[in-house]
Amino acid sequence: MARKLILNCDDFGQSPAANEAIIHLLEERRVSSATIMAPAPGFEQAAAWARRKGADNIGLHLTFTSEYDAIRWPSLTGHPSLHDESGHMYRTVAEFERSADPKAVRLEIAAQFEAARKAGLNLSHADNHMGSLYGMATGRTYLPQAFWQCSRRGLPFRMFRRFYQKDAFMASIDNRGTRKALTQVVALADTLGVGLPDYLLSHPYHLEEGETYESFRAMMIAKLYDLPEGISETYIHPAVEHEELAKAVPSWAKRVWEYRLALDDDFGYALKDAAIQLIDYRHVQQTRPRSRLKAAARLAKTLISP
Repeated sequence: MARKLILNCDDFGQSPAANEAIIHLLEERRVSSATIMAPAPGFEQAAAWARRKGADNIGLHLTFTSEYDAIRWPSLTGHPSLHDESGHMYRTVAEFERSADPKAVRLEIAAQFEAARKAGLNLSHADNHMGSLYGMATGRTYLPQAFWQCSRRGLPFRMFRRFYQKDAFMASIDNRGTRKALTQVVALADTLGVGLPDYLLSHPYHLEEGETYESFRAMMIAKLYDLPEGISETYIHPAVEHEELAKAVPSWAKRVWEYRLALDDDFGYALKDAAIQLIDYRHVQQTRPRSRLKAAARLAKTLISP
């Protein structure tokens, strides 16, 4: 079975510095896709480029948190339960999960999809900033609402069908409870016709102690040679050098490294040498399971089983 990789750029629209890097990588075809943040201050700039280019590999980065003091934003709908005392979206996922009104979350998801439509974007998929809709902090998940919006538009979503044991983070959250929850999520996505990758590969977001660009590159290249069969996704948060943001945003240097990595000839060589096929999310939707009735039966079984 072939090994296929989606290399997605998260946080498109976060800032001009992120937009510059992501646009460059997309134009050079060094990445598969990018996901855009409708509430973020750089959204209009990013959307204008995508519209002008007729880009068909831009997804929606559903956003419910605003974590950095230097770059903050409110929701599109303005519902007070989606904001902290400053009038911006919450800094942490836990704050969002504890405080957000479910109806307000549903309306905000719809509003962000509508903002992408009005901006003239031809969305290829959707995912979620900081995993705020997954319910990982308190158990309040909004994946069904996100899947419903994707189903209406025929879009796939970033999730994963199974845990990849060689990924340290995925292995750390793999237990009986999370396996049951994942089985339900996958069955729901299949019932609604929402395509999912097979695996999601993670890497530390922040700078690790003693980490250098060379050690980071070596780690990412090693992941390519160890990629499982099927469709995997990994994500980066590319940005160009920016003096003010480097001082204000933790681990901004890691974002610059991720931009540099995608342009690195050694990384490009490893993709070819490891026989990795770089694909985008259209392939995920085209290869999704076709029997929604069987998926519904599977979902029902998981919901009634202890």
